[in-house]
Formats: sequence, structure tokens, C-alpha cells
Amino acid sequence: MSMTVSEQVEKELTGQGARGVWNSVKAKFYGNNFLVLITIVLFIGIYVAGVIIYKNKNFGSLNSFFDMLNSNPGLIVIAAGMTMVLISGGIDISVGAQVAMYCMMFAFFMERQNVNCYVMIVIVLVTGVVFGLAQGALVSYFKIQPFIVTLAGMFFARGMTAVISPQTIDITNRDFMALATFKIKFPFGGYTNAAGAYQTPFIYLSVVLAFIALIALFVVMQWTSFGRNVYAVGGSEQSALLMGLNVKRIKLGVYTVNGLLTAFGGFLFCLFSTGGAVEKAQGFEMQAIASAVIGGTPLTGGVGNVLGSLFGVLVQTTITKFINFNGTLANGWSSIVLAAIMSFFIILQSVFAWARSRRN
Repeated sequence: MSMTVSEQVEKELTGQGARGVWNSVKAKFYGNNFLVLITIVLFIGIYVAGVIIYKNKNFGSLNSFFDMLNSNPGLIVIAAGMTMVLISGGIDISVGAQVAMYCMMFAFFMERQNVNCYVMIVIVLVTGVVFGLAQGALVSYFKIQPFIVTLAGMFFARGMTAVISPQTIDITNRDFMALATFKIKFPFGGYTNAAGAYQTPFIYLSVVLAFIALIALFVVMQWTSFGRNVYAVGGSEQSALLMGLNVKRIKLGVYTVNGLLTAFGGFLFCLFSTGGAVEKAQGFEMQAIASAVIGGTPLTGGVGNVLGSLFGVLVQTTITKFINFNGTLANGWSSIVLAAIMSFFIILQSVFAWARSRRN
């Protein structure tokens, strides 16, 4: 005789059903989501502390929060791409140099060669795909270590930036500047400053584009066969091969998609900086890696969540903002605090890896 709905629910809550629920909870505890949860709690804790300590400086205003997003659209996208690469078991330290190259391409060709803004966007995105495809081919088919391949890519992109123009070029292109300055204003959450002027909260178009890219990558990683294959390859290449997966093609796809995301992130970064220079985006790759690690993605591969990288970026930005609002601390303290937080997450990831191995 078939069970009624109430009997099925009762079974789920008792006996084997209860054990199944407990196992599900443990799986989530040891999985990707718990580390992301810790990152979110950390961000909220730092932000609330800033709101309490600097309540007279409008730290907790909507304007202040949006400032953190408005200054980091490029980093949000590139950190998400870096998370995907780390999940696959690779790394890409060329992203900062690529961003500098793409900014210089925009500045030089639009200002010196009068190339249309939208044509340049397409050219930069195609360049990013080709760059990622080349690095992916060297990593996957020639079996060269990702660090070496992307180190060479970093030198190439930084050198190519200087070849395009060794001088700083400011962007004044009308269409580009229209995109850079387009604001989405909010009719609530503002405040009146000391001068008596009302400050309207707003986000730039670049932030919206960054979130679209972030959500798209999250969907790909969570609900497509490509995303599941990336996790499988990062967890164990040998196991992935035994499952019949084409590991080389998956790795090639990872670096190609990351190349596209890096180019798109470079475009968003350029919308914020509105100029090209050889020294642009120095250390950007380390910020992206730090965001991914703080967001719960270990360097060993197979584990991670793209959304965690967003909160990794927010944690970094909040720390910097916290120290800047203090006014008496040197800027170097932000790096020291960030190093401590990264060390905490690396240790935490090691503990969880040990716990998973014991559980298995």
C-alpha cells in the first residue's frame, strides 16, 4: 500500500529520513557554500563595525556602499573569472597586464586613430578571446604549467601596452564617456552633506554590466554541463578522464572564457579610469586571486563559488574604506589586514579539506 503524504514526511523526519537530512546538512557544511557563508558574515561584520564607528561620517549611507561597487566593476568580473580558473586547478597571473593593454588599446585607437567606440569594444573582446585561447592551448594541449604560461602572458601584455604607446593617454571619446558617466539614480537613501547639498545615491552602468556577467557565469558554473565538468577536472583530472571527460577541451574552454571575461573586465575598468597607461592595473591579478581565496575558493581546485568572489572584493574594499575613514592609519594597514584575512581563509580551507578527507 502506498504511503500518504503525511507518512512520507514523517519518514523523512525520523529513522533513515533523518539520517538522510543530516547527511545533506553535512555535505553542505563541507561543500562550497559554507566557506562563502563565512565570507558573507565577515563582510557584514566589518561593514557593521564601520557603520557604528564612523556613523558621523556617513560610512553606512547608501552612497558609501555604492561607492565600493562603482570603483570595482572590472575587479568583480575578473575575480569571478579567476575563481573559475582556480576551480579548474589552474591560475592566471596575466589578467592585470591584460587590463592595462586593453585600456591602452581603447585610449590609443579611439583618441589617436579615431576608431569608433563600439567597434573598439568588439575588437577588445575578440582580442581577449584570442589571448585566452592561446594560453589555454599551451596549458591544455602542450601541458605547460599555468603559472609559466600566464607569467609569459603577463610580460607580453605589459610589453605590448608600452609598444602601443609608452605615454599616458586620456580618453575623451564622446560615446565612451557617455557610457562611463551614465548613472542609475535612486530616489531614496541619500543624505545632506556638510555644505547642505543633497547627495543622491547612484550606480554606474558599468556596475550593472558587471553583475550581469557575474550572474551569467554563476549560472554556467552551477547549472550547465560545462560548469560541472570544470569542477570535476579541478577535483581530479585522473577521475575526470576515467569518467570520459575531454580534460584538454575543458581546460581550453576555461581559459578562453576567462580571456573573454578579462577583456570585458578591462573594458569596465577603463570606463572607471578613462585612460591608458603602462602602469595601469599594477597588482590587479593579486587582488583578483585574493578576492577568490577570501570568497572561499582554494588554490587546489575542485571547490569554489563564483558569487564568493563578489564578497571577496567587498571585503577588500570595506577594509580599505575602513582604514581611509580612520584618517590616522597608514594605507599599508589595509594590506596587513588583508594578509591576515587571507591567511585565516587558507587555514580554514585546509581544515575543511582535512575534514572532508576524514569524512570520505
